[in-house]
Formats: sequence, structure tokens, C-alpha cells
Amino acid sequence: MGRVGHCFPNDFPPVWVNQSSPSPQGSTSPPCSQDPGEREEAAGAMASPSHPRSPTEVQMSQLVLPCHTNHRGELSIGQLLKWIDTAACLSAERHAGCPCVTASMDDIYFEHTISVGQVVNIKAKVNRAFNSSMEVGEPCLLSQWDSILPVSPLQVTLKPLIPQTEEEKIEHSIAAERRRMRLVHKDTLKDLLTQLETRDGSVAVPAEKTRVESVELVLPPHANHQGNTFGGQIMAWMENVATIAASRLCHAHPTLRAIEMFHFRGPSQVGDRLVLKAIVNNAFKNSMEVGVCAEAYGQEMSISRRHINSAFMTFVVLDQEGRPRSLPMLAPEQGDGERRYREASARKKIRLDRKYVVSCKQTEVPLSVPWDQSNKVYLSYNNVSALKMLVAKANWALAREKEKVQMYTLEEDKFLSFRIEMSVRIAASQAFSLLSDLRRRHEWDSHYLSAELVQQVDDDDMIYHVVSQTLSSENKLQDFVILASRRKPCSKGDPYVVAFRSVTLPTHPATASFTRGETICSGFCIWPESEEMSKVAYYNQATPGYLNYVTTNVAGLSSNFCATFEACEKFLLKNKEDDLIVRLQSL
Repeated sequence: MGRVGHCFPNDFPPVWVNQSSPSPQGSTSPPCSQDPGEREEAAGAMASPSHPRSPTEVQMSQLVLPCHTNHRGELSIGQLLKWIDTAACLSAERHAGCPCVTASMDDIYFEHTISVGQVVNIKAKVNRAFNSSMEVGEPCLLSQWDSILPVSPLQVTLKPLIPQTEEEKIEHSIAAERRRMRLVHKDTLKDLLTQLETRDGSVAVPAEKTRVESVELVLPPHANHQGNTFGGQIMAWMENVATIAASRLCHAHPTLRAIEMFHFRGPSQVGDRLVLKAIVNNAFKNSMEVGVCAEAYGQEMSISRRHINSAFMTFVVLDQEGRPRSLPMLAPEQGDGERRYREASARKKIRLDRKYVVSCKQTEVPLSVPWDQSNKVYLSYNNVSALKMLVAKANWALAREKEKVQMYTLEEDKFLSFRIEMSVRIAASQAFSLLSDLRRRHEWDSHYLSAELVQQVDDDDMIYHVVSQTLSSENKLQDFVILASRRKPCSKGDPYVVAFRSVTLPTHPATASFTRGETICSGFCIWPESEEMSKVAYYNQATPGYLNYVTTNVAGLSSNFCATFEACEKFLLKNKEDDLIVRLQSL
């Protein structure tokens, strides 16, 4: 049963790729198809004539045959994972020029079944190349992929990828944010575990009754030309054993709804035995999480097993009308079982928060989203990626130019966005430091009355309570609760970023004294032009309620923006020496 996976608010699911020569882990793409019709690149079949095709783009069309399906005649998710893994590795190798392996894959959500006779179209291309890894995006008819790594003991330094189209520029820009989110996922889970407790399981199904273990012998058809097991094949085996474990709890045919990050820890080769273990970690009202891992050992039984992969899979049981059925409670095993039980609850909360904040379209996200520990990483990601997506947009139109300040507008859907930019004689790092502290914004922005730091989330994210001097229609001052997310450049050519968006904080509810305002996307991007010169740009995406005012007062509004930005320049020049002294003292 194949379904569409949507991990992020964009159309290209990410896959990490690393490169080298021999392949140590995951899977490399094969020199020839695994079986007839399983790897076919349909050149130009999905390409749009109006957009140039990326040199890393790989397109595959797969006809779903009975041998690819499960007992219900639906495309097996294991088979789907094999196809996606192949496409991702082929795309990575086009950029790297050498064999590549899958290192990890972001979460996938499955939403539509695929039946015998239907065609699955998969398109993969490199979103961004880091030092020795790549993110490959796959907007296949069905999924979102995440990661692939280099293939040899000696990792190769990758050449940078230069995006060409608006779509590629957006993916390239926010790939760094997705990478950052992956790196802090473990810390997010650890923080949330302190808030969760184990439920009473006295009338529940014992978890040990769902335990499944199987062994697979890696044969030549399961491996690439270097003898390493295909990552997609391992994923398929893991999906099979997880399905059996889920069925032991529900005594029915479970449906896979989500996979949480495959991570390859090491290689396996032809001749290895793979031990696949699965157990239900927790059962909720309508879903259950199954933990599954893969261990490898060779012909020598005395050698200890190697942990090569693990994943968490979410299943549901559907009734005849396609609605999720209620599931029995699960009694966890003592010790590690209780830990897995609590971690499953934490992952579910993170998954729901992420889907709420990240996965839906921007126009469907409330302007102000509740902030808490479990979703702080994804709110920060959404905050920065929304600004980067706005920056990468094409069709900005010059609306006004006054001396060194240029103002651009962009009309799109329900939004009208503004960009004001100028060059300032200040180092980009200094401008970044001065503009990222909202407590100082009133020194140059007459719209700000005050800004109080109410929560220091971490080194890069702060929450402020801002009071504006602008009067609302109720003749009250407006106030805002704003998340400010800072990012230094990930690589050469990237800007310094300071992104702002509204959040809801229980400690600062709306009051009768102010009219609570909201901002969906705004912030600064600062590009170094030289050691002493920077291009400073401010972006603001106006909400629908703001458009009537803008359309009737665009001349006065643009003049006001330009005057504010000129005051910003004076503020930066006045304070750059003091900021440099403070930063040197902190070293």
C-alpha cells in the first residue's frame, strides 16, 4: 500500500546523501535495474517545457504490477521505499560523480493508496550540497524523502550546488533549516520526556505479545554492484516485520500511516544475516507506534551483531468506511519497555505539533501558533523557512527608490509583501547583532514603543512582548508576542537571517489594555558585500486585513517605510563601534 508522504510545507521531500567510493552504509544506486521495469528513467516525461531541468534531476515512472502489492492489491510501502531510494541515490550520484549511499530519511506521511495498474511518478533532485552530504528532494506522487551520505571510508568534499529556478532557490535555502531541525530532534524528545508519565496498563495487552523477530539472508539481488545491501531493501524488510507486530495487537490488517526517520548506522553485505526485530511501543486511541530495528552478522556466529538501522512506524486499523478504529491499550514491558512507551507518546506529540506548524500550507496556518517545548524546534524552522521562501520569490516589482533605499512589492494570492533594502557601511555580522535584538528597535523604528524579552528559548530563538505606537481601529495601542529566530550563514553566499512571527504564550494572553496584533512573516536578511559593507533587506508579508489600508495609501506607506529604513541606517552606523567592542569583550 503506497501513499503520499508530506514531511514539510514544500513539495520536495528531502533525502540526505553522502558520497565516496566504496559504500559503507545504506544503499547505493545500482548500475542496472534490480528487476525488469523497476528502474526506468522517463526522460522528459514529467518535465515542464517552461522550466529548465536541473542537471541532478531524475525522473522515474513505475507501473504497479501484482508482484508489487500486498494482500489488498495495494502498492506495498516496502516496494515504494525501494523505488524512492533508487531515485534519490541516482540523483545524488549525478551531482557527486561517484557512488552514494542513503544515510537517513525524514518522516513520511502516507495519505493515498496506489492500486495495481496505476503508474507511480517519482522525481528526485539535489536540493543542496553541504560539505560531504546532500539533501535530495523527491516530490514523487507519493512521498517525502530525506537523506543520503557518501559511500567510502574517505569522504569526498562536494562541490556546491547552484540553484537556478525560484523553486530550486527556495529548496536550497531552507535545506539548511531542515538539517538543523534533524540535528536537534533528539534534544527535543529528551526535553518532552520529562513531562510525560506512563499510564496504568492493568487491563491492557502485554507488549511482549506483539514482539516479532525474523532473519533475512542478503543475496546478490538484494545488493548493489559493490555488494552492499540496498537501503530500500532493508526498509522493505523492516516494514514487513513492523506490520506483523502491529497485527498482533489489533488482530486485523493494520495500515501504515507514517514512518519516523530511517537512520543508517552501518553497512551490510551479501552473505550477511539481517535480524529484524519489531514490537509495539505504545497504543493510542486510534493509532499505535511500532519500533523496529535491523541488526547484521556474518557467517561467524561468534561475532556480535551490528545495529545497522532503526525506525518508528505509526499504524492505524481502518473500518469498512475507511475510518480509524479504536485500539486496545498496551501494557509496556518493565525497564526499556517503559522508556519506549513514554518516548512513543513524546514522538506522537512532536509529530502532531510538527504537522500542525510545518506540513500545512502557509495560507492554512493560523497567524499566531501556540508555543511550547514540544513544538519549539518546528516553530523556529517554520519561522526561518517562511522568510527564506519569501526572499527567494521572483517577480518583485520596484515601487519606490529614494537615494540609497529601494522598496519592492510582491502581490501573491491573498498576500502583499514588501521588501526594503539598502547598502550600509557596516560588517554583516555587526548589523546582524544589532538588528536581532528587538529591545533596541524603538531606537530607530517609530512604530515600536517597547519590546520586552519574556523568554530566551536558546541562543538563536527569543520571544518578545512588543508594544506598538500604532493605534488600532478600537483606538488602542497594539501589542504582539513575537518569536525572533536568528541564523548565521550556513555556507558562503548565505545571508544572516533574523525572522519574526507571532506566537501565543500562556504567560502573555491578550488583555483589554491593548489590541492584540499578529504578524505571519517578517524579518531581515543581511548579505556581506565586503568586509565593511552589507546589503540589509527587510521583508514583511502583509496579512489580508492590512491590504485595504495598503492599497489606498501605498504612496504614504512607501514614504514611511523609506524614512524608517533611513533611520535604521543611522542607528547601525552610530552603534557599530560600540557593538564591536562588546563582542570583542565577550570573546
